Amino acid sequence: MLSKDLGIDLGTANVLIHVKGRGVVIDEPAVVAVDFDTHNVLKVGQEAKDMIGRTPGNISVIRPLRDGVIADFDITEAMLKLFVKKAKARGLFGRPRILICAPTEITSVEKKAIKEAAQKGGGGEIILESEPKAAAIGAGLDIFQPSGSMVIDIGGGTTDIAVLSMGDVVTANSLRVGGDKFDQAVMSYLKRKYNMLVGERTAEELKISIGTAFEGNRNDTMEVRGRDLVTGLPLSVTVGSEEVRQALLTTINQVVSAVKAVLEKTPPELAADIIDKGVVLTGGGAYLDGMDLLLMEEIKVPVIVAEDAMSCVVRGTGIMLENLDKFRITKY
Repeated sequence: MLSKDLGIDLGTANVLIHVKGRGVVIDEPAVVAVDFDTHNVLKVGQEAKDMIGRTPGNISVIRPLRDGVIADFDITEAMLKLFVKKAKARGLFGRPRILICAPTEITSVEKKAIKEAAQKGGGGEIILESEPKAAAIGAGLDIFQPSGSMVIDIGGGTTDIAVLSMGDVVTANSLRVGGDKFDQAVMSYLKRKYNMLVGERTAEELKISIGTAFEGNRNDTMEVRGRDLVTGLPLSVTVGSEEVRQALLTTINQVVSAVKAVLEKTPPELAADIIDKGVVLTGGGAYLDGMDLLLMEEIKVPVIVAEDAMSCVVRGTGIMLENLDKFRITKY
């Protein structure tokens, strides 16, 4: 039995794996639980995420990727090894070929770390491809025509913005701002306004449940529980959508500025195509309420949220694997 090709979206928040011929088989949080007494990996994925904030001192729950790149090489390698094993792609003969995605503007050292982690995690030949290119293909854009297509991929650790034409990236920008920074902004706001300490999971839940990027688009409230920084006792407050929008404002404006910077560098003919076709929004950040409306108002171009935006990158790797001879893969 031969090994099956794998497409991996190694995200800061989630790892998604596509097995050639079978589709997406793994979609789990990029979280690992480690016992520091024995140095054993106890749990990965959703099971590890459920342990956040609820473990004894000897067990640590780690997110080995930060801002789109590997922060802890050994833990990333162990996590990939377990996910690749779970995907059941390895045959009796050889290791699977892996096509893995990375942000556009990372250093050669960071690229090397991703390739090495994939190799040690069970891969044979490793092909590295840019995230926005895979996202555009996964969102159904025909990037091989002499016509401009624009994609904004807002992930957990990075936002990748690219204009593509003739099968490659023309202009791009990668920003180390994503869903994690949004969560941190919510945590900081609650600390400032209410002297209240909450965890990342609570901040994320608040952002998803009642958060919005566009003023007046949502008017919900939610009870938030945390710890009073003054008394140290449990505290409960009611937070509204507008407060979450205010908390996210500075971070979201960084994304808007980066999008404008890419458009300013785009050749006029391709910019005209983008006005006709609109901009496609992918990644988990695409689901933030009103994100498309805010971008539309700021850049004066239609913005469309891709279908199943979260899995566009991994779907793109799958399409590339099915058509490796047709696609001009950028081995960068």
